[in-house]
Amino acid sequence: MTFLIAAAVTFFGCFIVVPILLGLIRLFGLFAVVRERTSKVYMLFGKVIGIIDEPGLHFLPATLGLKAFIAHFLGKCHTVDLRIDQEYLRSQPVNSEEGAPMGIGIWYEMYVSDPVAYLFKNMDPRGSLRANVSNATVRCLSNLELDSMLVNRHQMSRTVRAEVSPLSHQWGFKLGSTYIRKVHFRDRGMIDQIEEKVVNRLRQVTSAIRQGGANKVDIITSSAKRKAAVEFAKAAAMRPKIVGEALELIGRNPEVERVMFEVLEVERIVKGGGDVTLLPAGSGSGALAPLLASLGPAEFDDEPNGR
Repeated sequence: MTFLIAAAVTFFGCFIVVPILLGLIRLFGLFAVVRERTSKVYMLFGKVIGIIDEPGLHFLPATLGLKAFIAHFLGKCHTVDLRIDQEYLRSQPVNSEEGAPMGIGIWYEMYVSDPVAYLFKNMDPRGSLRANVSNATVRCLSNLELDSMLVNRHQMSRTVRAEVSPLSHQWGFKLGSTYIRKVHFRDRGMIDQIEEKVVNRLRQVTSAIRQGGANKVDIITSSAKRKAAVEFAKAAAMRPKIVGEALELIGRNPEVERVMFEVLEVERIVKGGGDVTLLPAGSGSGALAPLLASLGPAEFDDEPNGR
C-alpha cells in the first residue's frame, strides 16, 4: 500500500503539478528559453525593453527587471530567426559595352544582424534587400566589356556586395557571400547567330585538320615511293654486277659453263612454245632432217605408229 501511494503521488507530481507550476512561472515571466540562432525582443507599451540572443535558459527579472512580471501580460515578445538564409535572382537584365543584351543570375546569403532594425525599420526587409541586390547588379554591372563580363565573375560579385552591404545593414539584414552564378545572352536571335558561327568555325577547323592529315599522308606516301624507287634503282644497278661475277665464277670451269648454257637453251625452248622434232642419232647430216622439218605437225602426227 505504501508503494502504491508513493507511485501515485510521484505520478501526480511529475505529470500534473510540475507542468502547471512551470506554466505559471512562465506566465508570470520568471524565465524564458532561447533556442540556437534565435533572438527574443521584448516590448512594453511600444518600447523595446530587452533583447536576448544568447541561447539557453534565462531568468527574466535579472535581464528585464521588474518589467518582466507585466511584460508577458501587457507587452509582446517577438522571436526573430537569426539563421543564415540564401536566395537566387535569375536573369537580371544588363547590357554589355558592345550593346549585347545579357542576363546575370546572382546568388547571395543574408542573416539578421540587428533584430530591432529588422522588426521596425522596414516593413519588408527581405523584399527590400532583394530589390537592392537587383538594382545594384543592374547599376554596377551594366556597360562592362563582354569579355570581362563572361570571365571576371569574382570581381563582379565583390562589386555588388560592396554596393549592397551598407544599405542592407541599416535594415537589420547583413549580406553574406555573394556570387555571380550565371551570365547568359537574353536575345534568342543572337544566341542562334553565335551557335551558327561556332558550328561554322568547327567545320572550318575540322576540314583544316582533315586537309592537314591528307597532306601529311601524301608527303609520307611520296617519301616512301621515292625511297622505294631509290632502292629499286640500286638493286637494278647492282644486278649486272652480281650476274657478271656469277658468270665469271662459272666460266672458270668449262664443263659447268657448257652444261649451264645447254640447260638455259633447253629452258628457253620449252618456254617458247615451239614444236620440237626429235631425230634419231646419226641422221642429222642426211636428207631426213630437212624433210621432217618441212612437214607440218599435223601431217607428222597422222603417220602410223607416230612417225
